[in-house]
Amino acid sequence: MTRRRTWIVVAVVLLLVALMAGRVVTTRKARGAAQSTAKAEAVVELATTDVLRAAKRELTTGVPVSGSLRAVNSAVVKARVAGELQGLTVREGDVVTAGQVIARIDPTESQSRLRQAQQQAESARAQIDIAQRQWENNKALVDQGFISKSALDTSLNNLNAAKATHQAAVAAADVARKTVDDTVLRAPIAGVVSQRLAQPGERVSIDSKVVEIVDLGRLELEATLSAADSVQVRVGQQAQLQVEGLPKPVSARVVRINPSAQAGSRSVLAYLALSDAAGLRQGLFAQGQLATGSGTAVAVPLNAVRTDKPAPYVQVVEDGKVVHKPVTPGARGDADAETWVGVDGIAEGATVIRGNVGTLREGTPVRFTGTASGPSSARSF
Repeated sequence: MTRRRTWIVVAVVLLLVALMAGRVVTTRKARGAAQSTAKAEAVVELATTDVLRAAKRELTTGVPVSGSLRAVNSAVVKARVAGELQGLTVREGDVVTAGQVIARIDPTESQSRLRQAQQQAESARAQIDIAQRQWENNKALVDQGFISKSALDTSLNNLNAAKATHQAAVAAADVARKTVDDTVLRAPIAGVVSQRLAQPGERVSIDSKVVEIVDLGRLELEATLSAADSVQVRVGQQAQLQVEGLPKPVSARVVRINPSAQAGSRSVLAYLALSDAAGLRQGLFAQGQLATGSGTAVAVPLNAVRTDKPAPYVQVVEDGKVVHKPVTPGARGDADAETWVGVDGIAEGATVIRGNVGTLREGTPVRFTGTASGPSSARSF
């Protein structure tokens, strides 16, 4: 009897445990199903400005360019003779004209050498007169038979040597005169002084830099192009440059292309002349897009193309849900103050989610602000 009761109690306990375990499993399943239902029913709300219709656009293809502005005409005034620098008054920012006297170098030594060369030329001239008279006298004596023909030849040689000496002395005087002229430093071009590299009273040597002058009337961009981009660039192509400090872009045109690639980097230099250089300075940084061609393609904003997967893709709205569409990017171009890229992989008219929205999980329901469902809202913009 006691053993039977024991078995009955054990059976009851096991039954209660089984019932409690079943209730726990049921509760967990119900909770999981509720969470799944809540996730499935989560809807992302988008504004109509968060999406756009993929449409064909005329895209201007191009290559990026950047670099520093430099003056087409610039000059460095150097000392041609050594000496003490005098009369240098221009400073950075001063406007100078072509031929204007910038400074002088103490001419005392050069003028002394010029006088010495002139006196040597006068002495050589006097020797010509002496040799000329001697030759004429010897010629008369030879005609009368008083001296030999060899004596006449000697006097003729002396005359020719005197003339050569005189010519050499005159040339030396010309060199000395040029040295005196070189003591006056003049501006070779009209422009603005950008650097003053010496001070008055300083002793300068030959080829010492004194001032640098730039002509700001004509500026150009020296752009470094990669080998792949350089083959697309031609003289005459247009570009829009954004110069630091200017609110509006500046137009530029390719005027020259270096025929040789730079050693090491294999890059190619291209020179773009600015259409309007007013208010600009040498050395300012500029960057922009150089137009190399144009074409029509289904385009989306560049930031709408996502690269967080192995292949680029865009997020589109189809049947009220987010779908990730793999695309192949193509030509790029600027329009409406935005960079657009041609894509292959979506149809014209597809509803594309802009890049500012962020990444959405594929299959997420979408509802547009102020509408009841995604599909109906897709027709409202």
